[in-house]
Amino acid sequence: MGLDIETLVDLYRDMWLIRAFEFGLEREFKKGNVPGMLHTGVGQEATQAALAAHLKATDCFFPDHRCHGINALAQEKHQGDGERIMAELFGRATGVCSGKGGSLHSANPRVGNFGDNAVEGSYMATVLGVALAWQMRKEPNVACCIIGDGTVGRGEFHESLNMAAIWKLPVLYACVNNGYAISMPVGRGHASADIVDLARGYGMPCVIVDGNDIELAYTEVQKAIDFIRAGNGPYFLEFKTWRWQGLFSGEFRPPEEVKYWKEDRDPIKLAREKIVANSPMTLDDLARVEAEVKAEIERWIDFAKSSPMPDPAKATADVYVGWEVTS
Repeated sequence: MGLDIETLVDLYRDMWLIRAFEFGLEREFKKGNVPGMLHTGVGQEATQAALAAHLKATDCFFPDHRCHGINALAQEKHQGDGERIMAELFGRATGVCSGKGGSLHSANPRVGNFGDNAVEGSYMATVLGVALAWQMRKEPNVACCIIGDGTVGRGEFHESLNMAAIWKLPVLYACVNNGYAISMPVGRGHASADIVDLARGYGMPCVIVDGNDIELAYTEVQKAIDFIRAGNGPYFLEFKTWRWQGLFSGEFRPPEEVKYWKEDRDPIKLAREKIVANSPMTLDDLARVEAEVKAEIERWIDFAKSSPMPDPAKATADVYVGWEVTS
């Protein structure tokens, strides 16, 4: 085992925070307490935990719509108030965007979260502007763009990789390949089921990562970040993982596939087995970590529920920097 036990346990805790966050969020969504749409990333916790472990508050990341976990981790690690992400998803005034961003538009640049966009792929262009600014200022920051395999089919994918490559911009492309774009298997939606085959033509390092092995994911993210901070240009990581939920109610995936990923390739289960096999920690010790995280998430949910709704009079506030919208 390459990582020390303390680091691995911290990552285990982070993965449980992500899963408990999304389980709690989904529960409250079904009760009607969370407005709008909800896309969860249960089963993909290792990829988000690995990225969050290495991205500083001075870096930035553009999350996709299954990134509630990394949003919460960044908020908790850099400002100590992860509950504000929960409140944002509940549409409350105490949220990071005063309840106006919701699931797809939660953002807080102070912790590096530059926000998602309902137009898939659009932030693949936006990330270039941030990266170029840092390059011009000679700041050793990393701009991380988190995309799904479905986004690869858009023109912004190729435009972004080409521009980042020729200008050697400090961009980390984190492609979370969970096997399906809605219900389309990746091998049927693209010429290759390995997205790195499409990225290699742009002359940047491209690595396939086991996105359900937190130790491997952590190590590969560290390599990529170090490469970018050294001024070497962009880097492309493809995390092979799987999301437990479909995009909509009902299951369209073969039962043997569901069983394999949930029972054999669960990233939290794999981490638990690795920790117990290589340290004095027991299953009871890890159960206490799990219980502590679940209790914390319930406090976040209580905070969100008890927070006030946004003032309708402030609906147009902060739409433009330094401007005010008038009727």
